[in-house]
Amino acid sequence: MASKLLRAVILGPPGSGKGTVCQRIAKNFGLQHLSSGVFLRQNIRSNTDVGVLAKQYLEQGQLVPDHLITRVMLTELEKMQNQHWLLDGFPRTLAQAEAINKICDIDLVISLNIPFETLKDRLNTRWIHPPSGRVYNLEFNPPLVHGIDDVTGEKLIQHEDDKPDAVVSRLRQYKDVAKPVIELYK
Repeated sequence: MASKLLRAVILGPPGSGKGTVCQRIAKNFGLQHLSSGVFLRQNIRSNTDVGVLAKQYLEQGQLVPDHLITRVMLTELEKMQNQHWLLDGFPRTLAQAEAINKICDIDLVISLNIPFETLKDRLNTRWIHPPSGRVYNLEFNPPLVHGIDDVTGEKLIQHEDDKPDAVVSRLRQYKDVAKPVIELYK
C-alpha cells in the first residue's frame, strides 16, 4: 500500500530563516524544497510571460500580485503531484492559501515566530547573490570574501528593502498580510 504524500508549508516573515529551515527539513526528510523565489527567478531569466510581468513589478519595488505568483506555483505543484514537498514563500496571502487549498490538502504548516528586533538585525546584515538566490548574513553566515559569492565569485547585493529604512515597513506589511493565512491554518 502506497503511503500518503506529505504536503507542508513554512510561513514566516522576511529574515526568519524560511529558506534555511526548508533546506534542512527537505534534506533530512527527503522532501522537495519548493521556493516561490526560485521559481520566480527562473521565470524571469527565461523571459516567460509571467516572468516579464513579475520583473516589471519587482523593478518598481512592488510585490508580485497574487494571480501571477499563484500561477507560477500551481504550475510547479502540478509537476510535483507524485512527490512529497515543502513550500517556502508560498502562500503569503489569504488568496494564495485559498488557491492552493483548492488543489491539495496541506498536511503540516510551520510558522516561524521570530522577535521583531532579531528580524531587523538579520535583514540589515543580509546580502544576496541574485542569480542563484543564495543568502548570506554578515553576522552568522558570512561569505568567505566580504561582498563576494562563495560559489561564483560574483558580487553580492543588499536588496533595497533589506536596508534599515525599508525593513520596519516591510515587516509590518508582512504581519498584516500573513495574519489571515496563519489563522486559516491553525
